[in-house]
Amino acid sequence: MPRTPSRRTALHGLAATGAAVIGFDPFTRGWAVTASDRPLAELPPLDGTVHTDEASLGAAADDFGHIVHRRPAAVLRPGSVRDVVAMIRFCNAHGLSVAPRGQGHATQGQAQVDGGLVIETAPLAAIGAVGARSSTVTVGAGAKWSDVAKATLAHGLTPPTLTDYLELSVGGTLSVGGLGGQTHRQGAQVDNVTELQVVTGAGEFVRCSPTRHHDLFCAVLAGLGQCAVVVGATLRLVPAPQTVRHYLLPYDDLRTFLDDQRVLVREGRFAYVEGQVTTDADGVFRSYLLEAVAYGPPVGPTPDDGALLRGLRHNPSGAQTSDLAYYDFLDRLAPGVEALKEAGLWSYAHPWLNLLLPGRSAVALAGAVLDDLTSADLGPGVVLLYPLLRERLHTPLLRMPDDPVPYLLAVLRTTPPEDTATIDRLLAANRTAYDTVHAAGGTHYPVGSVPFGPADWREHFGSAWPELAAARHTYDAHGILVPGQGIF
Repeated sequence: MPRTPSRRTALHGLAATGAAVIGFDPFTRGWAVTASDRPLAELPPLDGTVHTDEASLGAAADDFGHIVHRRPAAVLRPGSVRDVVAMIRFCNAHGLSVAPRGQGHATQGQAQVDGGLVIETAPLAAIGAVGARSSTVTVGAGAKWSDVAKATLAHGLTPPTLTDYLELSVGGTLSVGGLGGQTHRQGAQVDNVTELQVVTGAGEFVRCSPTRHHDLFCAVLAGLGQCAVVVGATLRLVPAPQTVRHYLLPYDDLRTFLDDQRVLVREGRFAYVEGQVTTDADGVFRSYLLEAVAYGPPVGPTPDDGALLRGLRHNPSGAQTSDLAYYDFLDRLAPGVEALKEAGLWSYAHPWLNLLLPGRSAVALAGAVLDDLTSADLGPGVVLLYPLLRERLHTPLLRMPDDPVPYLLAVLRTTPPEDTATIDRLLAANRTAYDTVHAAGGTHYPVGSVPFGPADWREHFGSAWPELAAARHTYDAHGILVPGQGIF
């Protein structure tokens, strides 16, 4: 079993006062820092630490959404994978729920757990050896995609698909899907994993892959943490370009915008295709911006503007073109994120709406959502709208519309966290939008904030539900993992 790092200590964890957490009191259902007349369940020896201080518990009871707050009883900062195994076994024995937490970028309490244990995966961030001829890299679940990209780019390689925001953990995005502008060519991030290292809900360390424990492999990728905690992953790598050409092409008609996007992904003209929707002069969401990127040498030829833009019906007078170093393109959101943090907007509530639309009705469905959207309700957020190719998506639990070219519509709302009435209204609006899209054959991309119950999840997973339920019974028989999703 891998240990990261490899030191071994007798630490049992620290509370805010500096006192050691000496055990678990099954009568009070709390962690004990002093001796008691009642018998305590002693914690196993750990390389890392268990925390019960106010700062640790408060942080674990919040996330990027700033909407749901479930307070755990303790937080594990593992010093090794062995710690994850030991504490999941301990929690299993005492009926404590467990949830892993990467960068805390969930929007509706998905990685929170009321009265249980939160496992911070950030310490499990090792990145394995990479060489110029490598086809894969093995990384810890807590590694951020930005660090993975930097490490592999040093050898001229890159993960095939990256999300627009790079400061997310590998384990986090693999539990959901991991969509980006390269997905139409390369699939989602979950489609580019050759092996997982996981700890099941029973506390067993398992390596799984398409040929080894295949049922577990399929249940973990995009499985929302219901069967095992990801502690490591082996990721596929491809050659990286040194530079890219970045195009921003404006449109004023939704159907034309979506049709041109569809042409581009079907032809594979660009390595990356996304799109944004903004307000026009009347404050209505009717301005569209197609974002496309061509990879240059050594991956592809020097981009030819004429060939790449041939036949597109954008407004040429507003088109923008720039040449960027590859990593500068990948990390282009960083300055904007820092500006949001400095302005205090990063800590606003994020009642996001993330829907996958069937391409055949994308114009009508996206148009209806955009017609109802106001600038006030979006706040300083953004609206993304771009196509995927169904034939590139192979992960069973990443549920897609039955359409060859589905579209991701992401309304990334931002609103003051103290305005709970507005948050509740926006959550209700998210549910209404989901119901409309679902009735037309669309699905929910579960990084957003759409109120769901167990029946909704069974409907969401559809034909994949029996396999997920069977894996849950096999690998987390006591149902301790990730209750915040509300699936079981």
